[in-house]
Amino acid sequence: MKPEYSEKYEQFGLNVVYYRKRKKLTQLQLAELVDIDRSHISAIELGKVGVSFDVMFRICEVLDITPKELFDFRD
Repeated sequence: MKPEYSEKYEQFGLNVVYYRKRKKLTQLQLAELVDIDRSHISAIELGKVGVSFDVMFRICEVLDITPKELFDFRD
């Protein structure tokens, strides 16, 4: 990840946290439903890693949101 994009990764991660909590899911529950490790969910939410389209689409399906909603960054 390029340093100049780290803020965008963090904003994306915050949106994952927001929608996960809105669905009242723990990181472990979301990870199991998406079929990835809990530590990967944690890294996504902290903006430490990027996500593949496959993982992003599965997250959206589980959270009942559109990909656009994950990219609607708040100021």
